Amino acid sequence: MHTTFKPYAFYLVALVLFLSSCGTRKYTVKSDTKGAKAADAMSNLKSKPLYRFITDWTGVRYRFGGLDKGGIDCSGFAYLLEKEIYGVTLPRISRDQANVIRKKDIDNLKEGDLVFFSFGGNDVDHVGVYLNNGFFVHASTTRGVIVDDLTLPAYQRVFVKSGSVN
Repeated sequence: MHTTFKPYAFYLVALVLFLSSCGTRKYTVKSDTKGAKAADAMSNLKSKPLYRFITDWTGVRYRFGGLDKGGIDCSGFAYLLEKEIYGVTLPRISRDQANVIRKKDIDNLKEGDLVFFSFGGNDVDHVGVYLNNGFFVHASTTRGVIVDDLTLPAYQRVFVKSGSVN
């Protein structure tokens, strides 16, 4: 009688181990990649309409003077975002947008604040909208509308000012 239970006991133990291992398997995602951090910034947005707006525009190509899904420039993107999400009408050009903000230190930025850059000299020539955790959304000349890392040296070198519209 003792020997007839041995094969069944082995199969029972094997089955229990197999079933328990399936339920405890953990799949890890490398979360320190640029894309994962940008996705985290998006998931941490307080405003769901802002999330939907950015998602809807992500990937739209850059076009100087553009103001629609066929192509948009940085100041046009900031203009549309601020108007649709916050009800604020900005000037159309980034340099003029920089002149109407209430200046804020970069460490005190809130979701929806504007960040300004000068890639071509002394004047402001690029704008983005701050999200959180050092990330902002903008219409990149090479990558279109994208969430980017403000702490990258390429942006830190050309950063001019930041602030809120209201």
